[in-house]
Amino acid sequence: MIFITAKFRVLPEHADRWPEIAGEFTRATRDEPGCLWFDWSRSVEDPAEYILVEAFRDAEAGAAHVRSEHFREAQRTLPSHLAETPRIVNTTVPQDDWSVLGEMAVPERD
Repeated sequence: MIFITAKFRVLPEHADRWPEIAGEFTRATRDEPGCLWFDWSRSVEDPAEYILVEAFRDAEAGAAHVRSEHFREAQRTLPSHLAETPRIVNTTVPQDDWSVLGEMAVPERD
């Protein structure tokens, strides 16, 4: 799978509305057949920073995402709400879902 994590520093005046601002892009991406997940989180240290964790089935699905109309629309509309260019880590990993964090295994509960 293609695994991507990106940091978005949003202009402070748009930070509280970022989920709404990016909402259409988020919904359309999640509807892509090759999208495994597309999840936003907000930093607990910097309320103007959002972290996007996304995964696509394979390189073909990632390429389809970048070629999509909703991606092009996001390229046109989202940067005006950002304080800087987002930073990204993009890699291919040989799995198709989350692994279990064995070091913090939770015992079976009754």
